[in-house]
Amino acid sequence: MFKLVALIYIMGGATLAGMLVIAVLSLGHDTAQPIIYAAVAGFVIALPVTWIVARKISDM
Repeated sequence: MFKLVALIYIMGGATLAGMLVIAVLSLGHDTAQPIIYAAVAGFVIALPVTWIVARKISDM
């Protein structure tokens, strides 16, 4: 299951971080600090989401 989690995290983490960075930029925060915080938050939020998705896929 670790391989599945790793593969999903690679795609999901980048996607979620990108979504949050775009959201921060659209709100007008164009300095480095909010962009970095949004990217890190996206990668951190992606961990439990990835774990749940991998469990759902492996239970099928």
